Amino acid sequence: MIKKCLFPVAGYGTRFLPATKAMPKEMLPILDKPLVQYAVEEAVEAGMTDIGFVTGRGKRAIEDHFDVSYELEHQIAGTGKEKALEGIRQLIEQCTFSYTRQIEMGGLGDAILKGRALVGDEPFGVVLADDLCFGNGAGVLLQMARLYRQFRCSIVAIEEVPKSETRSYGVIAGEALSDRLYRVTDMVEKPAPEDAPSNFAIVGRYILTPDIFQILERTPVGKNGELQITDALREQAREGCVIAYRFDGRRIDCGSVPGFVEATNYCYERFFPKEG
Repeated sequence: MIKKCLFPVAGYGTRFLPATKAMPKEMLPILDKPLVQYAVEEAVEAGMTDIGFVTGRGKRAIEDHFDVSYELEHQIAGTGKEKALEGIRQLIEQCTFSYTRQIEMGGLGDAILKGRALVGDEPFGVVLADDLCFGNGAGVLLQMARLYRQFRCSIVAIEEVPKSETRSYGVIAGEALSDRLYRVTDMVEKPAPEDAPSNFAIVGRYILTPDIFQILERTPVGKNGELQITDALREQAREGCVIAYRFDGRRIDCGSVPGFVEATNYCYERFFPKEG
């Protein structure tokens, strides 16, 4: 039902300098794959094969990664090293990749609005590659896509965080529909712990309906002078319906060095289990 997925990847990755001075943070490897490939694989699992990237200057490596490298293919042809490219080859064959640029950093809401030309007038996924997610049984985005078939409205992924960390997230208030589902009644961007309406934080997985673009166009800039998707979703929730979903799985914040190390260790244990 949902075929398109948007990846905002224009950020500078300043928390990883100097590594990200000339390399996109989304291309930092977790084991033998860059972060952004894990994210695209999750989208494809959910049936979203029209992949749109909102990029910026210095992000050419992302485009090259999702393209054929003829010199490399020629050099390793007929060797055991070809097997290492099977995963990325499959993605290149399955997906269509489109790109547009966010000229100036204006917040996540601005990046999504810049992606309007790539997704058009239909529902679409949004994935922040910094949040590395592994679902239990089904990927997080696939879980959300299944929910969309039922609710036909925007859906945001949430997880419980310590109250002391709410200032790092968008936080929801909502009416419980089940153990994992909430109808959103309010959202606050990066509230102080004493002002947070709950400890349910929005993480980097969204399914958005196309009316979000009209709402973003009339939404004023918010915190830090940026266009916040949280503000637009709050209005969408008031006008119609937004569902928050406490997903079944594990999310690791790879936007910081400690989280990146945690993700590396977790993936090593998950994909290279010790024998015996």
